[in-house]
Amino acid sequence: MSNQRQLFQRLFEENSKRVYHLCYGYTGDSDSANDLMQETFIKVWQNLGKFRNQSQFSTWIYRIAVNTCLSYLRTAKRRATDELNDSIIENYTEEPSEKQEQIAQLYKSIAQLEENERIIITMVLDEVPYPEIAEVAGISEGNLRVKIHRIKHKLTEIYNSNERV
Repeated sequence: MSNQRQLFQRLFEENSKRVYHLCYGYTGDSDSANDLMQETFIKVWQNLGKFRNQSQFSTWIYRIAVNTCLSYLRTAKRRATDELNDSIIENYTEEPSEKQEQIAQLYKSIAQLEENERIIITMVLDEVPYPEIAEVAGISEGNLRVKIHRIKHKLTEIYNSNERV
C-alpha cells in the first residue's frame, strides 16, 4: 500500500465521524449526510497531494466538508423545495427511543441556526479542540468562546420552543 493510501485511510478513520456529524447538522438526513461525507473524502483524496501543511489535516478536511455542504445546500435550494421527501413519509417499523427523539430534536434545532453557528456547535459537539474550531471559523479563540456561549443559549431557546410545539 502506498504512503498516500495509508495516509488517506488514517485521515478517513480519524475524521469520518466528525465529517458525518457536520454533514448531518447541515442536512438533517442520514443518507444525504453519508453522501456528503463520501463526496468530502473523494475531494480529500483528489487533493491530498496539494495539501501544504499550512493547517492541520483535520482543519483542512473540515473546510472541505463545510464547502461541500454549502454547495449542496445551494443546489438543493434551487431544486423544488416543496416536494415531499420520501424519508419524511417513510413508515417506521420500530418506535424511536426517547434518547433518539431528543437527538433528532437537537439536530432539528441545530438546523435552525445560522450556517456559521451550525459549523461551530457541530465541532463543539464532536469535541474538536477550541484552537482548531477558531481556525476553521476564522476567529480568535476568545471570540470563539463568546460565540459558543451565545450559540448554546440560542440553541437552548430553539430546542425548548420546539419541545412545546
